[in-house]
Amino acid sequence: MTADGSITSSRGGSDDIFTRVNPGRASEMIVDQVRLLIRDGQLKPGDRLPAERELGEKFGVSRVTVREALRGLEANGMVTIKVGARGGAFVTAPTSARVGEGIMDLLTMSGLTDREVTEARQVFELGIIPLVCERATEEDIKDLLEICDRGDAAAENGSYPMELSAEFHTRVAKASHNAAIVMLAESFHGPTLMSLRHIQEGHPEMGIRGNREHRQFVAAIKKGDVEKATAVMRTHIGRTARHVSKGN
Repeated sequence: MTADGSITSSRGGSDDIFTRVNPGRASEMIVDQVRLLIRDGQLKPGDRLPAERELGEKFGVSRVTVREALRGLEANGMVTIKVGARGGAFVTAPTSARVGEGIMDLLTMSGLTDREVTEARQVFELGIIPLVCERATEEDIKDLLEICDRGDAAAENGSYPMELSAEFHTRVAKASHNAAIVMLAESFHGPTLMSLRHIQEGHPEMGIRGNREHRQFVAAIKKGDVEKATAVMRTHIGRTARHVSKGN
């Protein structure tokens, strides 16, 4: 990177990393090219892209096309557009939230069945229990019990919103203190919630019963008892799986 924050290349400057594009789908090709440069490490978080006019010359397109491409890059979270004397398009670091949103959109729109979601949960949620039992902090335990408390309050009013169940399972994943696991759990939150709602329609008691099992699970985690925690969660999600099978 130069002193003014513009990108440079080990091959002799930014002139070497951009190539001219086909005018027919120019903005898409620019987005794809910048994405590949970021993946290859030739563009790094904090690098400032050349000005619109300069980019237009490098890609062989108009400034209007460059602006369109930059808007696409910004929408995808690959660059941040800043205004002012020191403004420009800056490469951004990916965040788990944005990546998770993309995965969640893909999962939500892919037509997953309740059975598929539940089977995936059995593999994923049972698999992370050893890490959760090893790494859960007092704050993790406190947060999980607070969700259980809200569940009890809802049950006293005669209903249990499945949002609480989905929230509980996502929060369990955070207790693993593994960023990759947390990202996967957050991205799967939407499909999990939808499947739980579908099942609750035919089994309205499942949320209230499940909240009691949530408490048992937290108690096992607090003791670091992997075997007990696994047994509780296997029973918990297993009942959901049986409801799904009967529904199909």
